[in-house]
Amino acid sequence: MGVVRGVILDESVLLAESDDDQSVSLLLPGAQSLIRTLFLSRIHMGIAYGVGLPDDKVIILKKIASLYSLDCFILNDPVSEVMPGWSNTDDGSVIYLVSNKEFLPKLSSYNWLIVLLNVGGESSCHTQNILQIENLEEFPLTICHLNKKSIGTSAVTVGYIMKRSRVDDFAKRGAFPLCPNQNGLMFVPLTSKLPLSSQLKDVDIVLHKATDEILSIEDNKLTFTQNMQALQRYLDQHHDFCVVDPLSNVFPLLDRLEIQQVLLGLVKLNTEGKYLIRGAHFLKVDNFDEFDFATGLAEARLSLPCIAKPKVACGVSDAHKMAIVFRVDDFKNLSVPLPAVIQEYVDHSSTLYKFYVLGEKIFHAVKRSIPNADILKKLSNGDELKPLLFDSLKSLPTADSIKESSASDHDITSNESIDLKLVTDAANWLRRRLHLTIFGFDVVIQEGTHDHVIVDVNYLPSFKEVPDDISIPAFWEAIRYKFDCRMSK
Repeated sequence: MGVVRGVILDESVLLAESDDDQSVSLLLPGAQSLIRTLFLSRIHMGIAYGVGLPDDKVIILKKIASLYSLDCFILNDPVSEVMPGWSNTDDGSVIYLVSNKEFLPKLSSYNWLIVLLNVGGESSCHTQNILQIENLEEFPLTICHLNKKSIGTSAVTVGYIMKRSRVDDFAKRGAFPLCPNQNGLMFVPLTSKLPLSSQLKDVDIVLHKATDEILSIEDNKLTFTQNMQALQRYLDQHHDFCVVDPLSNVFPLLDRLEIQQVLLGLVKLNTEGKYLIRGAHFLKVDNFDEFDFATGLAEARLSLPCIAKPKVACGVSDAHKMAIVFRVDDFKNLSVPLPAVIQEYVDHSSTLYKFYVLGEKIFHAVKRSIPNADILKKLSNGDELKPLLFDSLKSLPTADSIKESSASDHDITSNESIDLKLVTDAANWLRRRLHLTIFGFDVVIQEGTHDHVIVDVNYLPSFKEVPDDISIPAFWEAIRYKFDCRMSK
């Protein structure tokens, strides 16, 4: 048997009858999710049904097939032959997933690998060469298990935990193939529908976006989703298990104050007579009304305007609620969550450099950013200079001239050129300091001084600004390198 290169879903694993009306057909629980997972994994997929299936059910199947551009055909039809692309070859095998055991004899002539969905395991089937699963959610892991059995230990199963929108973002770019890629990696979702410990027995390395799984942060205590809590417990009990990246290494990036303190170490990279790389000047505030800002700002080498950010960097709804403040008096009653970090506002010609560290490789892209302070003052209602409140995930305060400009990010020009060697050295220093495999950070270049200022650091960014044919192979290589290094210890 070769690597699984195709999957046919029988009508019996997709369609269910309505409890109220037996004439109404619905999709089985988990069917839509499975189809989407298989589709985004870019595995060849089709839908099959038997002769005599009622028209309303055929319509549902054909709608699904059309939505996902799948083959849809009738089995054992004297008029309609199975498409020639659905035969086993030396290069790979085809799985037929079915739950109707009465249909099994009709499949014997096709030489496919049969996987039987036996819900609840109530009536096991002892037919030779037929695999059985009890839940649709088991099916992706079953494919990975068969592939590893076929090609040996060079295949590595990567289980991932992150929110659906992020999965879609990565998968649509081909980052999560279910069949082994050029690095031997196979990606499979770790679902909350099944015990995590049983899934991890068939997984070699876990990729997670822990910040997607945070339910709340109170008094510096994190509460994760049940699935993430289960992963934490498993990792605590299996210290040798490979993960990108250990939760303890990610935690500093959840706290803006802590990461600012980490960035103070960049001073080691600076050489007299050359441009500096540093973090932004900063100050922690626990209470806007009681703090002596005149003294505090001066001691922290901060001048107005400043940007106020919640100390919690991500994972909660108001972590990105920020304000640009122009006057000391306006810190009072400021509607930014406390505790907060007051950060230097750097004039940077509206140009932001986004850097991505994928293992040993470093990439960057140039993006349009917030304008300089003089333009911001014009945006702040003239002479009133009220704080500019914004959500950094949704919108940024932008000058009208920039809003109306048709220029794209690729057209951005700046009077300040970036020192790529300096930032690359900083990226490598951060990688060693944080012990992270995949992360990103933002750099702005201060007008006048030409200081390179790191204003944000984040874990497992999407790196969408880097072309997929460059970033995705680097992403795979970083994961594989992490696994190989762990196995060699």
